[in-house]
Amino acid sequence: MAKSVILFDGVCNLCNACVRFVIKRDPHARFAFAPLGSDAANELLRERQSTVASDSIILVERDAIYDQSDAALRIARRLSGAWWLMSAFLVVPRILRDAVYRLIARNRYRWFGRRDACMVPTPELRARFL
Repeated sequence: MAKSVILFDGVCNLCNACVRFVIKRDPHARFAFAPLGSDAANELLRERQSTVASDSIILVERDAIYDQSDAALRIARRLSGAWWLMSAFLVVPRILRDAVYRLIARNRYRWFGRRDACMVPTPELRARFL
């Protein structure tokens, strides 16, 4: 796996908006994507014997797996523009960062809604999805 892979909740409107946000700010196509629960996501996690919660964003980089705020901030660090500045929040204790992350995650369907099915990438973007 050459690219880093972002595993996301495919039916969550917020998560889908985040994927579109990353794609727009990832001109070198460093990230690939797969919905949580898909065969590709399950295989990546199984290969790495992952025990991370599958209800958060997950970043798979080589043999490392990051979830919750670690994943979000490590993704931001690799985006074009000034988004890399968000990685400064990695110095904040993870327990505090993840508390904010979990608050948003618990309410994401209520605040942003959900889809009946996973998003279908456009033909131009299909190669970036596993």
